[in-house]
Amino acid sequence: MKKVLGSNLIPSLRDKYGIRSLGVVKGDTIKVLRGEYSGIEGKVEKVNTKRATLSIEGVQREKIRGGNVKVPIHSSNVQIVSLKLDDPYRERMLGTGRKAIVASHTKKTVRKSKTRVNDSAKKSKTKSSINSTPKRKKMASARRPTD
Repeated sequence: MKKVLGSNLIPSLRDKYGIRSLGVVKGDTIKVLRGEYSGIEGKVEKVNTKRATLSIEGVQREKIRGGNVKVPIHSSNVQIVSLKLDDPYRERMLGTGRKAIVASHTKKTVRKSKTRVNDSAKKSKTKSSINSTPKRKKMASARRPTD
């Protein structure tokens, strides 16, 4: 099973695509909202699905012995600023019909069909009458005294 790390979108992308959050992919541009590096924007370089963390350009710290190390940022602490749309699956998910698809799934439609209701009512009546009739006959025959 593929685990996807979700983050929320900035308001302009929410309005454009009609969704609140989306999985983060390598190549997306994100903004850090929490922690020591809040306010920094950068591209996602690496996604760690086991720890639910992201490595971002420009988010690094110095080691004690020298050199720099990428700091992993949790996916819940970032917001997606721009999307990488090279993937055809992602394009299809975010296509122009996305709002219509989401709206149709949220609406509850009640369909009433007389034939289906009548058929199910007939079936339930016939089943109950078949099941109840033999039991009554058996009980009645068991109570009668035999000659």
